[in-house]
Amino acid sequence: MAASLDPELIEYAKSKGATGINLAGICCTANETLMRQGIPLAGNFLQQELAILTGAVEAMVVDIQCIMQALAPLADRFHTELITTSRKVKIKGAIHIEFDERRAMEIAKEIIRRAIDLFPERGETFIPGVTSPMVPGFSHEYINYALGGFYRGSLRPLNDAVMAGRIRGVVANIGCNNARVRHDALFHHVVAEFLKNDILVVETGCGAIASAKQGYMTPEAALELAGPGLREVCETVGMPPVLHMGSCVDNSRILTILAQVATEGGLGEDIADIPAVGMAPEWMSEKAISIATYCVASGAYVIMGGSKGPVSGSEEVLRIMSDGWEEKIGGKLEFIEDAEEIVRRSIEHIDKRRAALGLPEYDASKWGKSGDWRMPILLELPLEERLEAVYGNR
Repeated sequence: MAASLDPELIEYAKSKGATGINLAGICCTANETLMRQGIPLAGNFLQQELAILTGAVEAMVVDIQCIMQALAPLADRFHTELITTSRKVKIKGAIHIEFDERRAMEIAKEIIRRAIDLFPERGETFIPGVTSPMVPGFSHEYINYALGGFYRGSLRPLNDAVMAGRIRGVVANIGCNNARVRHDALFHHVVAEFLKNDILVVETGCGAIASAKQGYMTPEAALELAGPGLREVCETVGMPPVLHMGSCVDNSRILTILAQVATEGGLGEDIADIPAVGMAPEWMSEKAISIATYCVASGAYVIMGGSKGPVSGSEEVLRIMSDGWEEKIGGKLEFIEDAEEIVRRSIEHIDKRRAALGLPEYDASKWGKSGDWRMPILLELPLEERLEAVYGNR
């Protein structure tokens, strides 16, 4: 990122006929650079081949995980160079430029210079004109700040909203894309259902990118998609109903928030007590299973969707991972294929935890009477219709 802003390299790019240097991210690394530096997303896991197919990519630089082996033969059909940088990853057909912390900037400039040299070889390009705005960057530190400002940052407003029932519970929707299911479909379905039911959604990884593409990560999305209680909270704070929290290996941020919520008080004494569920609806990698197991060990109920999983042949192992682990540590892991069943069991778990805490039963009719959410709609109406909508026949 720093090398792409180097004035000399930008001038070099212009000397080759380009207007500048464009850097975009795909998959896990995309979420890292987006969180920290605001680098825009170009898609999630199942879109990495599509980026090359645009004809507008001079160099695709890959790390160690979630890299399709088909990228190298695909890049050969275009002017694109596939470049590996980790000593652990050398892909047949790719260029290997190993990263060394002692020469970081020098290596980065070398890679970008190679990309610039390929620009004149561009043929016909096709970049779909589809973009979606988003508000990223919700680390646990920033959520604390967003709820109280610099001097009185606190998770107390979040706890109070859950305790009152404005927010029914929280779902951490994370993980990969899976080629065995329609791209992003499970993510879109479960997120839309949770928002309707006043459940705040936090996301990492390719699941987060799926919601970003769908337009779920703007404050305005709460007006269209969220239930009345969650909508009021989002209006008050000015936040989206779906929070982007980084890459798929940043789930420790979510666990940190859950630990801080428990410490704040009112929602139990352990992560296992909180009305919250973790899930990876489209998981496909061993990495997702290891992350899920760690979250379960921390007390979370975790659902893996879209597949029965590597232990589906043993009913006893499945029983131990769900009922057995729940008895021992409070968390459990289940494999659920059907999207509706994922939503049903998640809400059932959240309501069960609310009841165990002695919280009021969820009642959507109690919220949404402020009227603020209607203002953008009302302002589009003629004055007489606006008055009628607000005051009726009075």
